[in-house]
Amino acid sequence: MSLPASKGFEVGSGFPGTLLTGIEHNDPFYIDEDGRTRTKTNRSGGIQGGISNGETIVIRVAFKPTSTIARSQETVTRDGVETELLARGRHDPCVLPRAVPMVESMVALVLADHLMQQVSEHIEPSLC
Repeated sequence: MSLPASKGFEVGSGFPGTLLTGIEHNDPFYIDEDGRTRTKTNRSGGIQGGISNGETIVIRVAFKPTSTIARSQETVTRDGVETELLARGRHDPCVLPRAVPMVESMVALVLADHLMQQVSEHIEPSLC
């Protein structure tokens, strides 16, 4: 996924999960009281081997702070001259209000794309 200002992307246990041993990170399946196959911890974040396992999909995205701020900043011109830049105009002081719908939309697009790919692989050739 390509998201402006994003610096990190985690699924399930994410980066902290890399510090666990295999047995600690294992997410055994079981049958719940309604007869559904579930995982005990969902450390995989609902995705195993790139495939949804039916659990809730859990993702986290880290964003960098806004770099264009209303303070003078040191920079270098195209000609290699050191100078100061004072940004003018409308700039968001925080990406958070835009981040949630942007991430939700991108996840929906990726899921829809993979669903369409899966369905297209199972179309009867005579129908094409």
